[in-house]
Amino acid sequence: MLAFQEEYTLENSVVKLTPLKSDDIEKLVHFSIDEPELWRYSLIQADSPAKMKIYIEKALEGRQNKNSYPFLVFDKRTNQYAGSTRFYDIQVENATLQLGFTWYGKKFQGTGINKNCKLLLLEFAFEVLKMERVEFRADHENTRSINAMKSIGCKVDGILRSNTYKPDGTRRDSIVLSILKEEWFQSVKQKLKEDTRH
Repeated sequence: MLAFQEEYTLENSVVKLTPLKSDDIEKLVHFSIDEPELWRYSLIQADSPAKMKIYIEKALEGRQNKNSYPFLVFDKRTNQYAGSTRFYDIQVENATLQLGFTWYGKKFQGTGINKNCKLLLLEFAFEVLKMERVEFRADHENTRSINAMKSIGCKVDGILRSNTYKPDGTRRDSIVLSILKEEWFQSVKQKLKEDTRH
């Protein structure tokens, strides 16, 4: 079971995930200034320093309310902070959670950092927290994100049509994907381990 007051650190030789803190804005704010396109599909925009502050505050509020646990992502190879990710919609009674609000600066995309993060997070979710299902969601038009999820072993559950508002006030179709505990142990873990060795 996830202890929200606990300071979890997940790491391997490539990446280190530490609990997000309010002063981490100093490590992430340049992404909001220099790479506003990162937030194109995000439901919570962080494309300015003020919005990044709100983004982090909301993430920390979720942890305080015991429904999310956000992490700061550090790339050990470049010795730089790469982005953020989190567990959210944590349902202990159903042994399910969602993994999302994941973003990395452009220079970290396609470098293997995402697969290393997912290996650590999924291992933690299934083997420490004893989850039965980990869910992922994305804007149905966000092909980069969807392809990344499929490449780590996610199966498509379906499309939630017009299920939420985008920041611009239009409606969004959300694709839902998931990994089940048995899939993790049967194949997903091994494949991710092989992928992260390259």
